[in-house]
Amino acid sequence: MRRLILAFALMLAGLGQAAASSDPAELARKAMDRLNAAHLALSEARRASDRVAALSETIRAFEDGLDALREGLRRASLREAAIRQQFQAESENLSRFLGVLLSLQSVQGPLSLLHPAGPLGTARAGMIVSDITPAIRARAEDLRAQLEEVALLRALQESAAEILQQGLSEVQQARTDLSQAISNRTDLPQRFLADPARLQELIDSAETLDGFASGLAGMETGATAPDPVRDFTAARGSLPMPVQGTILRRFNEADAAGIKRPGLLIATRPLALVTNPWPATLRYRGPLLDYANVMILEPDAGTLLILAGLDRVFGEVGQVLPAGEPLGLMGGASPDADRFFQNAVNGAGSEQSETLYMELRMGEKPVDPAKWFAQAKE
Repeated sequence: MRRLILAFALMLAGLGQAAASSDPAELARKAMDRLNAAHLALSEARRASDRVAALSETIRAFEDGLDALREGLRRASLREAAIRQQFQAESENLSRFLGVLLSLQSVQGPLSLLHPAGPLGTARAGMIVSDITPAIRARAEDLRAQLEEVALLRALQESAAEILQQGLSEVQQARTDLSQAISNRTDLPQRFLADPARLQELIDSAETLDGFASGLAGMETGATAPDPVRDFTAARGSLPMPVQGTILRRFNEADAAGIKRPGLLIATRPLALVTNPWPATLRYRGPLLDYANVMILEPDAGTLLILAGLDRVFGEVGQVLPAGEPLGLMGGASPDADRFFQNAVNGAGSEQSETLYMELRMGEKPVDPAKWFAQAKE
């Protein structure tokens, strides 16, 4: 009997440690709240005067909400599995404990006063029963709370599936609305007009991204408007990342084939929104070599920011783009709601299947972009 009490004490200690960790149910609830807020923001964005900015913020809100929901579902699933595993591990102790309770309840009337060791044994048995009563009550409450938590996690998953389906559909609609809004806008200043013939000649002669960037930097633009005054050097270490993702390889870090590149390789979600981190003149946009679509921005005289690997690109060469302006979308397909949900619950699969390459050049020399972006600093 005392061993049984000790076993319950150890189980209660484990429950206390679990309770001290983050609450997956609360995380999932907050994620669903963020998606619901993004849904409301989409309605407002369609009526906003600056629809491009409003839709960009809405898409980012959806992306944040979907990321948070994925993490919330993953943690909720892990928590439910942990509770069930704990039940299974304790099943033997629970069976023994229930057997003791049943045996105590089956003793009736005056027989409960009898003990093989006489009155002293009866008194000792009564003391043992009174000792374990609080532990029995506490354990029963813990079991009830755990069962309620499992039911809550299940209910959250069912609610999340519906909200997820709506969120994936609406973020796709927001991307379509954004593309249309950008094509309709006429308010961006034009610093120079592109020379298609000269650009095509440079593209045809370029053998590397480095060679193309060097040639573009030396190309006269025939600017029709002055370069906006910016203090780009003051932004060092504080720029926002152009896309939400995970850095796979850093500046001059060798890949599996031993190839080093003077930039950052960033894993992103399919169709992730890429935005301009600093006011800049758009020097080039379009396909280049084997990099898919490339965006080359000039945030300051003699400085080029290169983003390669986009699927869709926005803007016109020569335009001055404000900070936060959408530059384009990554490739890939919109995730299937059922697959997204199952991968999140099972902790399987990776949502960051696309890659964006980012390079920063000052003069003709590449520099480490991580030193300029707040979230990329090691």
